[in-house]
Amino acid sequence: MNTKHRPLFFFCLLLAATVAASRLVAQAASPTASEGEKLERQMWADMKAKNWPAVEVRIAPAFQSVHPDGVRDRAGEIALIKGLKLGEYMLKDFKVTQNGDDLIVTYWISVQETIDAKRLSTKPAMRLSIWKKTRAGWQWIAHANLNPM
Repeated sequence: MNTKHRPLFFFCLLLAATVAASRLVAQAASPTASEGEKLERQMWADMKAKNWPAVEVRIAPAFQSVHPDGVRDRAGEIALIKGLKLGEYMLKDFKVTQNGDDLIVTYWISVQETIDAKRLSTKPAMRLSIWKKTRAGWQWIAHANLNPM
């Protein structure tokens, strides 16, 4: 390498390393990702603990979900949740995307659960939730359960 180009080369190398490091720090410290994961973990903890007031206050009036057995509105989802027989569960591989005041959260779950007297598979399955930030706090507005019955 020509010695007069060496400072420029090292400057470019330093600049590239700085940009890469700042992106990693931003991803690791993303409040959006941690907030979305926190909301899901808290919802699951409250469902398992049968903390119905905490569950119900976070479900939006216009909530909609889809499960292998059909679509539910808020009342139907609350009835389903109250009828769940939840065992141990494990949540992992969260991905959170923010769009304005909405958080779109996907994750894998392995869970021991019974819905409508049917025991679902405990194999890991994807879930998707959408949360909306309101004056009253985060509201769960949509959920997709991709665990086949």
